[in-house]
Amino acid sequence: MLAGIVLLGGCVQWLTGMGFALVAVPALVLVLGPAEGVVLANCAAGAISVVGLANGWRRVRLKAMVPLCVAAVCTVPAGTWVARRLCEPALLACMGVLVTVAVLLVMCGARVAALRGGGGAVVAGGAGGFMNSAAGVGGPPVSLYALNAGWSVREFVPNAQFYSVIVNAVSVASNGVPRLSPPLWALASAALAAGALIGRTLAEHVPEKRARLLVLLLALAGGSITLGKGVAGLA
Repeated sequence: MLAGIVLLGGCVQWLTGMGFALVAVPALVLVLGPAEGVVLANCAAGAISVVGLANGWRRVRLKAMVPLCVAAVCTVPAGTWVARRLCEPALLACMGVLVTVAVLLVMCGARVAALRGGGGAVVAGGAGGFMNSAAGVGGPPVSLYALNAGWSVREFVPNAQFYSVIVNAVSVASNGVPRLSPPLWALASAALAAGALIGRTLAEHVPEKRARLLVLLLALAGGSITLGKGVAGLA
């Protein structure tokens, strides 16, 4: 099950340039628990973004990314602090709400005045850093910032990967490395590599809009299930 989740996440990440955490985190926290699921997602998303960035680093807008990344680094410890103080059902419920609301905002193409300009970059980066360390999902605020800034998909992908590398590295430093056995680490790594190869092959045949919609629908389903389990545990 772990291999299947990581493989699917790696596949959709290569299909759309984003989506590993959205698809994988809800499933990983149900399989491994919130703490281990989040940090494994941080590790995997950061690793696959490093590989993707190798071909697109020249298109990174450093001037725009600095406030995003600095704000994210500042809020990562707050996300870790909150996650460690919530009981597991409450944390699952919060994760489900964050994922579901974030996906719905991205699907609706929400235009938010607060996410424009330098101030918008700070707001989006701060929200993304907090969500990434607390729930493993830090991409949606950056997606909304890019949407409000009028970035094309070609512009967004390398910048999102750059942001992912930074925020996931800081999140792992804050949360710690997943406590998995060597065989599970090997299995997850192999699944991530296989997912990347499959996604890279499918990217040549699957329309981008259809692939993004699939990612968002899967994330919405996962967020709803996680929310349901959290609420049931609190009842």
